[in-house]
Amino acid sequence: MSSTYDEGAAMTSQLNPYLAFAGNAREAMEFYQQVFGGDLHLTTFGEFGTEDPALADQVMHALLRTTSGHVLMASDLPPGVELRRGNGNTISLSGDDADELRGYWQRLSEGGIVALALEKQMWGDEFGQCEDRFGVGWMVNISQPQS
Repeated sequence: MSSTYDEGAAMTSQLNPYLAFAGNAREAMEFYQQVFGGDLHLTTFGEFGTEDPALADQVMHALLRTTSGHVLMASDLPPGVELRRGNGNTISLSGDDADELRGYWQRLSEGGIVALALEKQMWGDEFGQCEDRFGVGWMVNISQPQS
């Protein structure tokens, strides 16, 4: 993203999930890179001059741009900030590329908790809901062709 404004260019915006972790952001983002592919860029607190040795290797900002064009961001929480997971946030993946989405589902749900198996639902699509091994909620919806 460029912070330079070009008066002749159209302004666009992007909405991205930003996840917080309690010391394992690097491990989680490397896992998501294995799930989705793409380029992962990590910046640590140490790279920005923190003098706290316990914080130096922690992730200040992570950015994953996947091969499908998705963007996922994350960071470790600084000391003294409590991580509170809950059911208020879930990341949803949807589309009609069944093979791609089933692959994501398989990798995300492995080692996690499946709340609803990925299977055909009453609205006709395949849908599943899980929490991955890092406690992040995911929904996968595979659209079915309209008849």
